[in-house]
Amino acid sequence: MLENVIAGKEKLFADGTHTELRLQENRSRRVVLVGGNLVANGRSEEKGISARVCENGFYGFSSKAETTAGAADEVLKAATENARFFDSHVREKKPPVKTVGMGTVPLNKETVDTEQKTYVEFARQIDAYIAEKYPALASRRVILTTDSTEKYILTSDGYSGHVTIPRHYVYVFLTANTPSGAPVELFKALGGYGNFSDNFSDPSLCFPEIDGVYEDVMRKTEGIHAEAGLKTVVLGGDLSGMLAHEAVGHTVEADLVNGGSVAGPNLGKVVASPLVNMVDFANTALGVTAPLPVYLDDEGTPAEDVVLIKDGILQGYMHNLETARQFGDRPRGNARAWTYADEPLIRMRNTAVLPGKDSLDDIIASVDDGYYFISTNNGQADLTGEFMFGVCMGYEIKNGKLGRPILDTTITGIAFDMLKTVDMISNEVHWSSSGFCGKKQPMPVGLGGPALRCKITVGGR
Repeated sequence: MLENVIAGKEKLFADGTHTELRLQENRSRRVVLVGGNLVANGRSEEKGISARVCENGFYGFSSKAETTAGAADEVLKAATENARFFDSHVREKKPPVKTVGMGTVPLNKETVDTEQKTYVEFARQIDAYIAEKYPALASRRVILTTDSTEKYILTSDGYSGHVTIPRHYVYVFLTANTPSGAPVELFKALGGYGNFSDNFSDPSLCFPEIDGVYEDVMRKTEGIHAEAGLKTVVLGGDLSGMLAHEAVGHTVEADLVNGGSVAGPNLGKVVASPLVNMVDFANTALGVTAPLPVYLDDEGTPAEDVVLIKDGILQGYMHNLETARQFGDRPRGNARAWTYADEPLIRMRNTAVLPGKDSLDDIIASVDDGYYFISTNNGQADLTGEFMFGVCMGYEIKNGKLGRPILDTTITGIAFDMLKTVDMISNEVHWSSSGFCGKKQPMPVGLGGPALRCKITVGGR
């Protein structure tokens, strides 16, 4: 058992240090069918052990691609020596970091490794359904992918535990041709947190979602280009979730606040409409399990929710132990690493705009001339909060009714300006959890939100 590798190693922790010993395994599985042809079929594992030691406020880190008791001894020794090296060469001393107490966090979910042939057969059944029912499509792709992380964490003065994040998805990409012969594409990610059997007990359960993608892509073949300019727009949950993560979430990660993000001078100030509330959820969101629940971070801090915006006012930042000490705040479990060889960084967990009181129908009915943007295929933002998101599905709104579908376009703005224009919020949150956040290291995250009515700049053709 892997946990036996680190059992009892606390006796090697140097006195007066904050020490983290982490044993970790990452698994990846991927099957790709293009037009019914199997073009990718892969499995990979990566595992090892790392130690991080903080002495007199200075960190040392070491890792090794082994999972043995001897490797644990080696990385502990090297990390301690590295911390002492930095301590001895920097004149300006730092106070020690403070943890939130000691204890044990129990295993949140067992991970089950499914046979590769099960993945291949499931993907083939999905593809066969599409090929038989929708032969007029220009092309189709089915991608079944899984990634899971499993960690055993032992700390000197924080919490220890065994934590996992398994997730499974099937991506369905459908392409159709417009009357002029130009291709248009839409995709859908099906699945979520958990093992294969938790998400995909029967291929037929996926068929209604696939039918919906087909109907949307065929509507899109008759689409028009959006008109460029500042418009009244209803952003669907996919886009408000992307906004919460990319354009706001990164600016309130405390390490990026130190790097000059726009959130630095705005703490305690109005950054959005009083209707807007935003939270980085740890493991339970709005009364149910969060899309990708986090129970313990890699510094040994139990995960708790972080309120980012309340009634339009910027409330706080996401921290690790070091920035919590710097800002006089309390860490809430945002320090996570992607592989055993990575040091923990401040990362989001499940970041979302909270629901409001309006129905989506009422919001659409309130727009005389604008757009309803539903789906996004990409997005980016910088530390000023300026963002640009791709829109791959949407409709024009005329006199309170949905009109013609929209071809691919973009939306842009500055988050803390655009959020001040929000004047209606729907009562239902839509979550997405299939992607990775790319802040120096990949990291699985959840993001979500309700529909928002706002003013935003549309890129047009």
